[in-house]
Amino acid sequence: QEQLVESGGGLVQAGGSLRLSCAASGRIFRLSAMGWYRQAPGKQRELVAAETSGGSTNYADSVKGRFTISRDNAVNTVYLQMNNLKPEDTAVYYCNAKRGAVTVESPGGMDYWGKGTLVTVSS
Repeated sequence: QEQLVESGGGLVQAGGSLRLSCAASGRIFRLSAMGWYRQAPGKQRELVAAETSGGSTNYADSVKGRFTISRDNAVNTVYLQMNNLKPEDTAVYYCNAKRGAVTVESPGGMDYWGKGTLVTVSS
């Protein structure tokens, strides 16, 4: 099955920035809602940022004003710009594409996932 490929994770000090990238094939990228999830140790996976197939975005309250999701259709890539990072942002971040759906939380559609990239924010 086709997968998404994330990159850009790493170790950063609190207050710093990182940009995550998620590359997909054109077949997946077209007509897909896109999202970034994260999972911290001992916690459930949560949706932090999403973009609908129509281009609308939404964010978890904990990251509003600090994270920005965007996509570049020319290179079939979605990004997550993370600014003013906090230790509580430490997690494995996963890219999700849901082909044939308006949002990544919509029922139906075909889900694609990356393997995740680790973001560690030190205090």
